[in-house]
Amino acid sequence: MARAVANRKTPEPCSQRARTWIAFLIICRKSTDERRCDEMRYILQNGKFIETKTSEIQWPADIKDVEPYLYLLTKEELSDCYKHLGIGDRLLGEFLDANGMKFESHEGFDYISLSIPFPEDPVNKRTHLSVYFRENLLLFCCEDPLSLPVLRETRKQAEQEALEAGRLSLERVVQIFFDQLTLNDSILLASIEEQATQMEELLITSKVRNYIPEIMDLRKKLLAYQRYYDQLSAISSAIEENENDLLTEKELRYFRMFTNRTNRLVGGVQNLQNYVSQLREAYQTQVDINQNKVMKLFTVITAIFLPLTLIVGWYGMNFDMPEYRWIYGYPMVIVVTVVILIASVLYFKKNKWF
Repeated sequence: MARAVANRKTPEPCSQRARTWIAFLIICRKSTDERRCDEMRYILQNGKFIETKTSEIQWPADIKDVEPYLYLLTKEELSDCYKHLGIGDRLLGEFLDANGMKFESHEGFDYISLSIPFPEDPVNKRTHLSVYFRENLLLFCCEDPLSLPVLRETRKQAEQEALEAGRLSLERVVQIFFDQLTLNDSILLASIEEQATQMEELLITSKVRNYIPEIMDLRKKLLAYQRYYDQLSAISSAIEENENDLLTEKELRYFRMFTNRTNRLVGGVQNLQNYVSQLREAYQTQVDINQNKVMKLFTVITAIFLPLTLIVGWYGMNFDMPEYRWIYGYPMVIVVTVVILIASVLYFKKNKWF
């Protein structure tokens, strides 16, 4: 099934291929209360993206016979035009039901499903994105328009490279897209580490406070990122196999580096998980210390009043004692009580019990 990568030809410069064009089809969906934006596409001609109305699209009778296309579609739009793109009914079901991360290599094409976490809430908010890649077609299908910034950055960098180098290929667009997925993730992990460090300092210097919800939130975030990077690394390793010979050796070298990068991110997440676990243990230790202080205070108070309790119990007995007939008996009991109280306090303070 795989063909020799060395036999692939390098794409000609765009300046020599004026008829080569790569189209971006972007569908923007908003709620009925907001203004809906028009469907747009971008055509690359001579290293420049030109914005065009979707209504001007002429679907080719056989897309296999045309120049490379690059599309971004919603699920609704894909359902209307998937047959024009040569996509079967079974694969359409994969696009519509995509909610996880996986890679499938079929005869002549690759299918990738991604679940990209939002930085502000990686546990509960994710963008589900499907990628279809074959010899002359690269298609992105996203359920949530909020995922579009990643693809806009991909288009921006692709346009810049086309202007500077005079060439652009679908393989390079795939590389740029995956690069954008983890471009700033090291900074993201650094911010999580900074958050954990500040929490550790507060544990030592601030007043008693319940940090368990914040620690649990960090643990959930890190667990979500660990799953994401593990699956992303597995997808990148599968792409390296290049069973359909869709990538050149240059792009394959990039995906080897991308796999190493995701593995380093996994290692970074694991280090942060260990740090947060130690932070939780430190917090629990601090809680135990505070509880011990409270118990120590109660113990000191009990020890101070124990002799006084003995005196009360002694003179509370229903017997005729000589002290009862002594004129200074009552004042003497008060003096003895005060002396015992002061002596106990001084003793405990000298031994730093409080």
